[in-house]
Amino acid sequence: MTDQNTPLRIDIVSDVMCPWCVIGYRQLAIALESRGVDHEIHWHPFELNPNMPATGQDMREHLVEKYGTTREQSDANQANMSARGEELGFAFRFEDGFRMHNTFKTHQLLHWAKTQDRMHDLKQALFAAHFTDGRNLSDDAVLVDIAAEIGLDPAEAAAVLVDQRFAAKVRQEQAFWAQQGISGVPAMVFDRQHLVTGAQGVDNYQNILGQLQDMRA
Repeated sequence: MTDQNTPLRIDIVSDVMCPWCVIGYRQLAIALESRGVDHEIHWHPFELNPNMPATGQDMREHLVEKYGTTREQSDANQANMSARGEELGFAFRFEDGFRMHNTFKTHQLLHWAKTQDRMHDLKQALFAAHFTDGRNLSDDAVLVDIAAEIGLDPAEAAAVLVDQRFAAKVRQEQAFWAQQGISGVPAMVFDRQHLVTGAQGVDNYQNILGQLQDMRA
């Protein structure tokens, strides 16, 4: 067990298409702040829809095809997520025509951002770009713009997307987490050994963090 003087390592496996990843992370962030836990977060790639075409798909159509979700169920789920997001300071805007996108290139850009120590910032920017602003994350030019907006080099970002230099690395990391049994997101691993799945809520995260602090004492 890691001692209490070492920052708590939190590995988060997620996809920027995953609304519960936004909610779960923000719940965790509140819990971490309220408990004053020294921590470091490491984001890892997961594709909810690896076979989605590059052009993306209307969200309602996608949910019907994948889960058999009715329009009424979809509306209720979106209202629930929007309410939870509002409580956490995040705006979900599920308007008509809202689309899901293929995120393989997005994960490649995130991997590059990690080499610039900006992965966390880009992750948050991509969440907002998709869920709040409805921007097309299937479009390389949009991804480059988002990278530039947080201060990353747009020319280098464009080159990363064109030559896909990190494609193999992303696939390797996806395979690693799949081998660990991760089949859904968000999946959070604390101190490399305690797996917590789904968005647990602020109170539950506070309890989890308290248990981890006791174990480290």
